Amino acid sequence: MAMKRMVLELGMGTDIRGADYTKAAVRALRDALWRNSLTITHALGLHADAMEVEVRIGVPKPDQVDKEAVLAVLPHGTGRVTVVEGGLEIPDEAGTGSTVMAHAAAIVRLDLPERPA
Repeated sequence: MAMKRMVLELGMGTDIRGADYTKAAVRALRDALWRNSLTITHALGLHADAMEVEVRIGVPKPDQVDKEAVLAVLPHGTGRVTVVEGGLEIPDEAGTGSTVMAHAAAIVRLDLPERPA
């Protein structure tokens, strides 16, 4: 058996006024997941919790993202979160706050038998 990449889901999330990187990251992952219904596990005779999900988040300040809060968004399977520099931050005119944009990628893998060559 080998882990095979089956799905790539992409999303974007923002925190308009609070510059909360975790809030933007959570919203980005929800954006990636919530408009999809993965029936591939059932089609293959697997349980939805058999999925392994690699979550990648891009924000300007990666160290300000609570990875556990992002991971809690996953409805099925097991996951891991990696946060890298990316996204966008736009300061307000007063210089007292900013809007943060986060990008998310959810890579879904399943353990499938090797096909004969």
